[in-house]
Amino acid sequence: MPVSRANGLDIYYETAGSGPPLVLIHALPFDHNLWLYQVERFSARFRTLAMDLRGWGRSAKPRTPFTLADMGNDILTLMAEQEMHGGAVVLGCSIGSKIALMLACDHPEIFKAAILVGGNSGPQPQFDHRIAAYRAHQAAGTLTDYHLGHLRHGVTQGFADSPIGRYLLAGFVERGRALDAESIALVFQALTVSDLTPKLPLYKSPTLIVNGEHDSALPGGTKTASLIPHAEHRILPATGHCCFLEDPENFNALVQAFLERNKLWPNQ
Repeated sequence: MPVSRANGLDIYYETAGSGPPLVLIHALPFDHNLWLYQVERFSARFRTLAMDLRGWGRSAKPRTPFTLADMGNDILTLMAEQEMHGGAVVLGCSIGSKIALMLACDHPEIFKAAILVGGNSGPQPQFDHRIAAYRAHQAAGTLTDYHLGHLRHGVTQGFADSPIGRYLLAGFVERGRALDAESIALVFQALTVSDLTPKLPLYKSPTLIVNGEHDSALPGGTKTASLIPHAEHRILPATGHCCFLEDPENFNALVQAFLERNKLWPNQ
């Protein structure tokens, strides 16, 4: 299994294709497989890099406090190790969208555009119930049951109950059997206190913000789009938070059109 230890923690990752870098940052409580349809589509033009964030999937489960910037540095270090030095596009969902925006704001020399699914840029002090529930279910030996319920929150009920939805969510649960509630708590705490809004007045890179029609993060995505004057905001009908998993064809078309408009779609 490809694991990077360059930043002092085990970070699991996968790469595919060739071309300019396309960095994929997953949502909670998923892992890098959340982007399976985007890797399949975009690795024909880009070199995709999808990793498990610290605390999730096959990556390390640290119990020492860290910040969102530390999580972003995991990605920057991995990119340097993979010799992905510039001309990159970063695509993230939920916490991944916040990390993507942070990276694009702080490193315009590396990231030429950002695509944010969800797109909340401000503090998010609403996760105490998740932290408490993960701790309680780990203590009770029912963590996998709670994990599945949390995964279902990331998609519409219809998708979660469909054959493909059940299959995909079961895979996330299986790969998440080593989850640790205390490490999860630290991830949520890093997300809670992070506030990127002071960075946005000087932020200039092309940005696409996408929400599902039934995405609980739609208000946050709408607000973030309003704070970035040049941002494009699109809503994907009949989908939830992870709209790109439910409707990959239309999501991928939005991404390709955005990259073409900004002259970032590579020629074959």
